[in-house]
Amino acid sequence: MGTTKWVEGTVVDQTRWTDKLFSLRVEADLGAFEAGQHATLALPVNGELVTRPYSFVNAPKERPCEFHYVVVPEGPFSARLARLEAMDVVFLAPAPSGLFVLSSIPDAEILWLLATGTGIGPFLSMLKTDAPWRRFGQIVLVHSVRHADELAYRDAVAALARRYPSQLRVVTLTSREEVAGSLPGRIAETIEDRRLEKAARLELSPKTSQVMICGSPKAIGDITEALRPRGMRRHRRREPGHISVENYW
Repeated sequence: MGTTKWVEGTVVDQTRWTDKLFSLRVEADLGAFEAGQHATLALPVNGELVTRPYSFVNAPKERPCEFHYVVVPEGPFSARLARLEAMDVVFLAPAPSGLFVLSSIPDAEILWLLATGTGIGPFLSMLKTDAPWRRFGQIVLVHSVRHADELAYRDAVAALARRYPSQLRVVTLTSREEVAGSLPGRIAETIEDRRLEKAARLELSPKTSQVMICGSPKAIGDITEALRPRGMRRHRRREPGHISVENYW
């Protein structure tokens, strides 16, 4: 098992949100990164290093590094990650990577950040920086989960809302239970019937908006299809559009 190309990180602590939902904080000497990027974590499994990418929750200038993740049943990596305790070792690739960053997004009046599950992580990293608040007049953070206890980082989101009361609007969704203050259903459904716009009190259109989506591939596909009738398409360097995506679950 070779670890010479890896940075040795020390676990600071773990937050257990639910039986399957965790956040890991790690002290590690990593290279600089841009909010929205991810680190590759590695753990030894049967004499071999098994790796997985996890997006940063912390802003680039914040330490320790923080990663929000879900335990995958029977998976070789996440269950081991969840068992780590303070002072345990986890290995990290020295250079963070990823293109799901604000510097790749065109300017717009409104920035929509649509997250399912652990997909809220990279958006929190972005919102802790100055960049989105300088570039966009309004920002809508949408977090969709199955059950209310999966709405992690509510205190952090509330603090951002207090700090930027005129710019940030927060909408939460729960798909498997009705919860006061949250929309029922999934993001794609609330786009199609315009409940999301009503809750945010803003129009979702190609004239005003850029949309970033982070979550499961199924959710990303459904949301992208729901936006298509609005005239919104995937953003690419050679073909500018309105939708940027990152698979993360």
